[in-house]
Amino acid sequence: MVAFHHHQMKKVDAHMMYHLLKPEVPGEFGDNIDLDTSVHPPRVSVFHLSITDWLGDELLESFPCFAVTTALADKLTDAELTGFALADMEVTMSEEAYELMGDDAETPQLKWLQITGRPGHDDFGQTAKAHLVVSDRALETLRTHTLEHCVIQSWEPPSTESV
Repeated sequence: MVAFHHHQMKKVDAHMMYHLLKPEVPGEFGDNIDLDTSVHPPRVSVFHLSITDWLGDELLESFPCFAVTTALADKLTDAELTGFALADMEVTMSEEAYELMGDDAETPQLKWLQITGRPGHDDFGQTAKAHLVVSDRALETLRTHTLEHCVIQSWEPPSTESV
């Protein structure tokens, strides 16, 4: 007998809307990044983000990676959304960050938001060009936290109709 997890059996809701997100970019890769640039988008195995100027959004991007605050990570997990995994990452503050954010700026506590789902099918997905695509449910959950500098556009999956 084969057991199915409920999220594998989920029917795709034809009325579900999807959104392309362009999150805040608060810095660049740090020295401890481990990435394979022989493929595009690059494949990252160790994510190190060096913050230069963080405006406070809780969903962040450093192409082709995404990060969320630990508080938002907990919320995403509690919401039982599909298409993502959370992993540890390294976060450091650059000299410039303290100049721009103040000497008492605190290093944000972040988790690596690894996108494992398919765009237009799961709550979190990534296009071939590594753009983040989320469902209405995911966007609603993301919006319960700070998301002021994220560009949000509607997204339509490419037509795959076949007879």
